[in-house]
Amino acid sequence: MAALIDTNVLVYRFDPRFPKKQRVATDLLRQGIATGNLRVPHQAILEFVAAVTRRVGKERPLLPLSDAYLEAEDLFNQFEVLFPNQPLVRLAIRGAATYRMPWFDANIWAYAEYYGIEELISEDFQHDRLYGRVRALNPFAELA
Repeated sequence: MAALIDTNVLVYRFDPRFPKKQRVATDLLRQGIATGNLRVPHQAILEFVAAVTRRVGKERPLLPLSDAYLEAEDLFNQFEVLFPNQPLVRLAIRGAATYRMPWFDANIWAYAEYYGIEELISEDFQHDRLYGRVRALNPFAELA
């Protein structure tokens, strides 16, 4: 069964501030590469580059811009990347209103709903909750 990966999983792979989450994210992504069952929404790649190249307080970014670009390119090589269209964006608008989600979360959910992907792997949704036909799973839930 295919699953959609949210941005936070991609970012945690490079975030040494959270070593347990980093290990879970790395293992999850490696398994997804091996099985071919993970999908990455176009939005998550954009957000990934922005997140890992942004300064966190006075600390350096998680990745230099050149490395972030290389990692983004690797995502295209390692995973099936899904792209938005008008029906998907309209679905996101309805999802934001129906489930009272923040816009970017609704947009990520809409990718899964639109493309018929039954699992959304993210820490930004209520764990094990069904949103339409999509079940949100937090891979970090047991770390709390």
